[in-house]
Amino acid sequence: MSTGVLIVDDSHFMRNLLRQILEQDHRIIGEASNGAEAVKLYKEHDPDIVMMDIVMPKCNGIKATAAIKKIDPDARVIMCTSVGQREKMKLAVKAGADGYVTKPFEEPSVRKALTDVIAA
Repeated sequence: MSTGVLIVDDSHFMRNLLRQILEQDHRIIGEASNGAEAVKLYKEHDPDIVMMDIVMPKCNGIKATAAIKKIDPDARVIMCTSVGQREKMKLAVKAGADGYVTKPFEEPSVRKALTDVIAA
């Protein structure tokens, strides 16, 4: 069975890009445009992995990751961060992030991040 992935990013373009990269080998179980939607969809669909943007309106990726980890300590979250967000990435790891990829996305790095988190 393929891995179910929840894609979370406030940019429609970025969600589509991730979908195109991932849908060949994984099931996309949903998309959210902010952290609050991500938490709701996580509860509803229990994805295997969440691809989570850090900077979003309403509820950022760090808060959403912490909320998801509170619901499910075994949840696997890969943060999507822009180059130069080292401090936010440290906060994301403290919140429970299991890996990260940097924007702009390159297909090999996205695939490697998923493979690494699945294998861990």
